[in-house]
Amino acid sequence: MARTPRHQPGLPSREQILEFIEQSKEPAGKREISRAFGLHGSDKIALKALLKDMADEGLIDGRKSAFHKLGGVPRVTVLKIVDMDGNQLVAVPERWEADGIPLPKLRVVERGRKGALGIGDRILARTEEAGKGWLAHPMKKLAKASEQILGVVEESDNGRFWLKSTDKKARFDIPLFEIGEAQPGDLVLAELGGRAGQKKARVTDILGDPFAPRSFSLIAIHKFGIPFEIPEEVEAEALHVSKLPVTAEKREDLRHLPIIAIDPRDARDFDDAVWATPDDDPKNPNGFKAIVAIADVSYYVRPGSALDREAAKRGNSVYFPDRVVPMLPHALSSDKCSLRAGEDRAVLACHMQVDAGGQVTSWCFTRAVARISANIPYQDAQDAIDGKCEHPMLEPALKPLWACWKLLKKARDRRNPLELNLPERRITLDDAGRVVGVAVRDHLDAHQLIEDFMIAANVAAAKALEEKKSPLIYRVHEPPAREKLVALKDYLKTFDLEFALGQVVRPSTFNAIIDKVQDHDEILPQIMEAVLRSQTQA
Repeated sequence: MARTPRHQPGLPSREQILEFIEQSKEPAGKREISRAFGLHGSDKIALKALLKDMADEGLIDGRKSAFHKLGGVPRVTVLKIVDMDGNQLVAVPERWEADGIPLPKLRVVERGRKGALGIGDRILARTEEAGKGWLAHPMKKLAKASEQILGVVEESDNGRFWLKSTDKKARFDIPLFEIGEAQPGDLVLAELGGRAGQKKARVTDILGDPFAPRSFSLIAIHKFGIPFEIPEEVEAEALHVSKLPVTAEKREDLRHLPIIAIDPRDARDFDDAVWATPDDDPKNPNGFKAIVAIADVSYYVRPGSALDREAAKRGNSVYFPDRVVPMLPHALSSDKCSLRAGEDRAVLACHMQVDAGGQVTSWCFTRAVARISANIPYQDAQDAIDGKCEHPMLEPALKPLWACWKLLKKARDRRNPLELNLPERRITLDDAGRVVGVAVRDHLDAHQLIEDFMIAANVAAAKALEEKKSPLIYRVHEPPAREKLVALKDYLKTFDLEFALGQVVRPSTFNAIIDKVQDHDEILPQIMEAVLRSQTQA
């Protein structure tokens, strides 16, 4: 047991709480802190508020059941052995929520019989800081966390049931000791248990026909370990923050502007919107003012929150033909952080001034509230501009956007960037989820317009950060490696196209190759694919 600190009656100070947490030989939760400092009644309520403040200030981290100093390791905690440094086992905390602080690695001090522990084992351990590192003293070896496998139930001649994994790399089928209501041939999710060499599984979920069209996404989700279940606490937090009011009290009010979002017809959420109008500044004759607005996700997802940690674990949304595995719960991803027409939304707005030559001459960024005037599919926007259909947003929004974009395009053409208009394909499904067609999406001016506005806003953001001397990461494509250029030369020779290796290679070099086959639809995609393969990854 931890010693009870000497203190004056009443609420302890932050320093006293930190000292107690560091010296405690058992998990130090609110109850242990209350008992150690002899708190009662209203003092316990005040302690709860103080601990929350300390967590918000970055002094402590942890759940209600146990706190520890932020960046430190609890005195007693669950670790997972992940590596071997020489003869020394290395472990990391199984759970680590110290935002922005690297996951600590602990050297495992084994006493007694060597080889009792190995990589992948879970242990309950007492920890101590030693020099500039940490030591872990194992107290108990724990059962491994349950492992789930996706597979198909099969029945052998003797009536026993087996799980055939959907992973082609799996070498053996696994005996099932409990199948519930599953039938042979069902696609199921099973929990793996037992010792090494004696693995058994128990069916936990029945997913149905393994050859049903919608099963293919589930198989991919499980094969690649995509986290598709959102924890209850994250869902609850999303629902809570989605009720935050969006007002113009502390935000720029853009609701009077005809800002529009142009997206694919089958888009499931809307991330960005655009607006432009002729500039009334006499210093910018024939120029434009433009705004690119993106959903202000940071208004709802705060650093270190449960939402933030879950989003960091996922990294991005994953799109399948029949479903989306979102980075954020649907209360945010497809609702409050989706720029839907007619609804007030929190946005981050990039204001730009574009001169007659297409150069962005000034910019600023604001947090704003916007009300999108319309969500317009690419094809509809293009048809309205081409005079093929009428649209209420043609005069107030589309025509000014196209006029501003033509200036941006003029500047883009002068830069002569690499032009790889590779076809994008769209899978179409019927109501049962079966693939009924694969169509090539047309690449319209409307697509290029949105791309060029987004590039302009990103360049403005980079320059704004540079001016503030702020650290930032650039996306950089290094020049192609000589080996790839040699391979490209050999490939182009089969089409009687020359490519000199001794020249200075620029984007315009590849554009010249593409221009030579621009009128040959049968080989143009192949040439563009070959040029793409010759490039380095960003």
